[in-house]
Amino acid sequence: MLDDLDRRILRYWQAEPSLSPGELAERCNITSGKAARRIARLQDQGIVQGSGVVIDWAALGYALEVSLRVTLDKTQANAFDIFMAEARQVPEVIELQTFLGRVDLRLSIIARDMGHYQQIYRSRILTLPHIAEIEALMHVARIKTQEGLPL
Repeated sequence: MLDDLDRRILRYWQAEPSLSPGELAERCNITSGKAARRIARLQDQGIVQGSGVVIDWAALGYALEVSLRVTLDKTQANAFDIFMAEARQVPEVIELQTFLGRVDLRLSIIARDMGHYQQIYRSRILTLPHIAEIEALMHVARIKTQEGLPL
C-alpha cells in the first residue's frame, strides 16, 4: 500500500516527470537517499513502470491520426495472437488496445496525409490476418491527454 509520502512523491513526479530524485526529495522535505529508495521501491512494485518522451507527431509531418476498430474472425485458432503480433510490426500503428465486447481491438494509426493513410490501410492494415470487420474513425482533435491520478 502507498503511504502519504509515496503519494506525495508520485503527485510531484506525475506533474513534472523530469524531476530528479534530489528535486523530488527537496519538494517532499526528505533526504535524496530516502527519495531514491522510495522511487526504487515504487518501480520494483510495478507502480511506476517507466518514463518517456512525448512526441508531437504532427511536428514530424504526421498530420493525420485514425483509430481503427477491428473485430476478428475468432473461429480461426489463435486469431487474436496472430493478429496482434503482425499489427505490432506496422510502424505507423502507435497504439494497440484490446476490448471485451463486439469490437476486439483498436489500432491508432498515424500518417502524413490522406494518401499516405490510404497506402498504409491498403497495403499493411487490410493484409493483417483474421479481420472480420473494420471501422475507421478519423481523429479530429485531442481534447485531453495524460490524465494524472488524484493522489
